[in-house]
Amino acid sequence: MAVLRLDEIARIAGGAILQGAAGASVATYAIDSRLVVPGSLFFAVPGRRDGHDFVADAARRGAAAAVVTRPVPVTDPAFGLVRVPDTVAALQALAHDVLVRRPVRVVGITGSVGKTTTKEFAAALLAARFKVLKSEGNYNNHLGLALTLLRLGPGEDAAVLEMGMSAPGEIRTLTRIAPPDVAVITNVSPVHLQFFHSLEEIALAKKEILDGAKPGATAVLNGDDPLVMKIAAGFAGRRLTFGRGPACDVRAEDVVSKGYAGYEFTLRYGKPSTLITLPCVNEAAVVNLLAAAAASFALGLGLDEVRPAIQGLRPFAMRGAVIEAPGGLRIYDDSYNSNPRALDTALASLAALPAARRVAVLGDMLELGEGEKAFHRQAGETVARTGWDVLVAVGPLAAHIADGAAAAGLPPGAIHRFADSAAAAAAINSLVRDGDLVLVKGSRGLKTEAVVEALKARRKE
Repeated sequence: MAVLRLDEIARIAGGAILQGAAGASVATYAIDSRLVVPGSLFFAVPGRRDGHDFVADAARRGAAAAVVTRPVPVTDPAFGLVRVPDTVAALQALAHDVLVRRPVRVVGITGSVGKTTTKEFAAALLAARFKVLKSEGNYNNHLGLALTLLRLGPGEDAAVLEMGMSAPGEIRTLTRIAPPDVAVITNVSPVHLQFFHSLEEIALAKKEILDGAKPGATAVLNGDDPLVMKIAAGFAGRRLTFGRGPACDVRAEDVVSKGYAGYEFTLRYGKPSTLITLPCVNEAAVVNLLAAAAASFALGLGLDEVRPAIQGLRPFAMRGAVIEAPGGLRIYDDSYNSNPRALDTALASLAALPAARRVAVLGDMLELGEGEKAFHRQAGETVARTGWDVLVAVGPLAAHIADGAAAAGLPPGAIHRFADSAAAAAAINSLVRDGDLVLVKGSRGLKTEAVVEALKARRKE
């Protein structure tokens, strides 16, 4: 963790100390008073609830100080208060200052689909040579990225940072905090279309990671995605492409599914190559690995260094983990989020796995804008076309998945509709059988993990 004194905080953030000792130091940081640990610095950020209303709670939980925009009553006179013009700007300025003082290599990762898995894979591969700091969970916005950087320890020499966005300008803000040495774009897909008029606008928002990269940075680009290559056409630095196409610098050749053991393929970087087994059953993970490998190669690692780390990779909770339940039931837990591209790949990849039946539990895909009904209907058509036996549609938009599946030939008796995840979770164990494979996927707002938990609690009669 970065250690900062109150006087340093005030100077960097352009503020002043209202109370507390100037030389008092903090080493942990929080924007949620419930996450405060003893000695923390609490940032009273605005939002649906004003962080200033929770300064006293943070103090009761052991915080040493708070960054505020106005005086707040705190009973302990030793509790530090630093007044600044803007608490969010202060958080970001402190994070940037910590990074400037440390010669760490920054890998920034953006894209519509696969950011988190790519981030996790890249951090694991880079650990072969570097001590790596990575974004935790979904800390990929203007607050989460800054909090991640404030965890930078004295021994860490690389930072792998996920950079998310739902509007133009958001990635630009992130690159001002942490300009990347390696800028990765996984793809451009129909995600957050509620806030954009077209895929081209999404692509331009993703381009901000290239515009904000350090001088001399390397761009790591999906060579199979025309929009990615289009927005990178004017990038002046080094470019490394990844993908399945023969022109990609880092590519997967001869990809073969090994069932529940994952995928086997040849990983090639230029002329050198190595045979890889990736223990993930969704083929999307292969492309995520290629992006992570390319980022590692951009920082000087070789195939011989990344190969052992690849063998140790595993899927993550709520993002592709296969869970075994009583009765030989297998649950593919992809409940964290959903979008049309990711869902199509999951449906196609998992349909080839052996199982008594294949059951797709699919929740609404959110933030798709005017085309949301069509995207859901197309997903239903994919369910039927790829041979899934049972569809469990969860949520009002998922009703269109059910309609699409029925129109494409899935029998009415194989389609079940539920208003929400709680209702689906209550019924799911009456719909599955021993030996089934169950895919669970939905946007975060649907909380389809409730269905996963119900399946995990299943008891064989």
